[in-house]
Amino acid sequence: MLIATAGNGSSADSAPSPSLPGPATGAATRNTAQRWWRDAVIYQVYVRSFLDSTGDGIGDLAGVRTGLPYLKKLGVDGIWLSPFYPSPQHDHGYDVADYREVDPVYGDLAEFDRLVADAHRLGLKVLLDIVPNHCSSEHPWFRAALADGPDSAARSLFHFADGRGEHGELPPNNWRAMFGGPAWSRVTESEGGAGQWYLHMFTPEQPDLNWRNPAVRADFDSVLRFWLDRGVDGFRIDVAAGLFKHPELPDSPDPAADERTRDSVNPLAWNQPEVHQVWREWRALCEEYTAHDGRDRLLVGEVSVRTPSEQAAYVRPDELHQAFFFHLLTARWDVDTFRKVISEALTDIAGTGSTVTWVLNNHDQVRTVTRYAAEPGGAGLAESAGGLGPARARAAALLMLALPGAAYIYQGEELGLPEVVDLPDEVLTDPIYHRTGSREKIRDGCRVPLPWSGHASPFGFTSGTDAARPWLPQPEWFADHATDRALADTRSFWHLYREGLALRRSLPQLGEGTLRWLESPPQVLAFVRGDGLVCAVNFGTEPVAAPVPGVPLLASGDCPAGTLPGSTAAWWMGTPESR
Repeated sequence: MLIATAGNGSSADSAPSPSLPGPATGAATRNTAQRWWRDAVIYQVYVRSFLDSTGDGIGDLAGVRTGLPYLKKLGVDGIWLSPFYPSPQHDHGYDVADYREVDPVYGDLAEFDRLVADAHRLGLKVLLDIVPNHCSSEHPWFRAALADGPDSAARSLFHFADGRGEHGELPPNNWRAMFGGPAWSRVTESEGGAGQWYLHMFTPEQPDLNWRNPAVRADFDSVLRFWLDRGVDGFRIDVAAGLFKHPELPDSPDPAADERTRDSVNPLAWNQPEVHQVWREWRALCEEYTAHDGRDRLLVGEVSVRTPSEQAAYVRPDELHQAFFFHLLTARWDVDTFRKVISEALTDIAGTGSTVTWVLNNHDQVRTVTRYAAEPGGAGLAESAGGLGPARARAAALLMLALPGAAYIYQGEELGLPEVVDLPDEVLTDPIYHRTGSREKIRDGCRVPLPWSGHASPFGFTSGTDAARPWLPQPEWFADHATDRALADTRSFWHLYREGLALRRSLPQLGEGTLRWLESPPQVLAFVRGDGLVCAVNFGTEPVAAPVPGVPLLASGDCPAGTLPGSTAAWWMGTPESR
């Protein structure tokens, strides 16, 4: 149940308040034209699954534009668009064939320009997903590399190498690809014989670019300018710890680490020191635009590294503005684990002068409701719509919105969507499944098109008498999570997010700043923001005494005065003793 005291400006029927200034200690100044990104809440739009305007069963840019008022009403500060560039879709757009165009399935440049204009009229920022580590095997550069042969300038844009063995029949090293199988593929040369090998840390259709070649750097400089000139507010950078490989491409002592973890673990292929100079150059480019019109452009990186201190190196004042803090996403539902990762983030990341960028989910992860259901005491994957999964996901959302810094919300999280875990094999599209034959850690289940209205598929995702079925099938139970129902039910996930976002805008204690931990019972995490705003989360299943007397401003579940139930988070305006 969502509880709001009178006069807090967060009625479920009122629009979110505009950004307001706040004190500089513990609730730093709300950011407008400049430094807006430091405490922004950005909504991730997976374009293919957001809203279909053409009836072909695939979401598109016009659908995103139609949905902008919905996102404005929710109360976010901007959107991050998944790749919509021309692509053969071997990895749904993360295999880019042309970085300066729109794939016809998603629209065209004119539609993109209308989307940016409409978003800006609503006060929403627009971030694009840029993919610099690799491109598509159908990119003109790679086609030329295949045609031109060994030792050509075209091949120097990628990692081509002769094979080992008597006839070059073995890969140049023992690395394995993150999505399964060897990280090298052998090409057939123009004369028809077996030739060199090329590196691909994901799939053979995604050859890794060679960032030691100045032509690669120069072209991406041009790509960034192309989109900045069209008015975008920044970029989410895919595989930001990648780009450079060890110059000698030696064997790895644990070649299967990336394949085993589905993460960038191989120290010879990721997190090389040269990558930091690229981010310095990109930061300087963004600041060139900011100096021209006073409007900050953001670089936020997908930086998958082992520790917060390693991540901190990417958000130094002259590099990326921010990087997703995945350690909160991967933290198990445990009070000590959450406190540890939050403390490390505030020490290491905020210590650089950046702000922490919190995330609970994205298009590559099992949905939050289902992930928490699989934790000890939960109902398990198949029953994730019930049990403790939803309660924990609601509490985690309220916790995230109370933390200092910025936050990203993956589409559908505001609806409490569980993972679709029983998609038939024949509809799966994830290259992980097709390369490994395993459903473990595949990503289709979190990418099923959103339900907007109605009681049967396509649930308003696509319309028209001749409309195609959604590109991934929606289960019948999606009806319980449709947007129209969520908006009508004041106890829904949607209203929890909206109330939290409205309070985050109106209360100067929230947003950028610091926190102070409070003493609390063993299963409770409690902290103070700014001038006495208290957030507490009960990680246990039994109720405990509330750390602050009185009725909470906002709670993730039924929260009687004086009590904090299990698997519940709440915000209070604290007493003088808690300040």
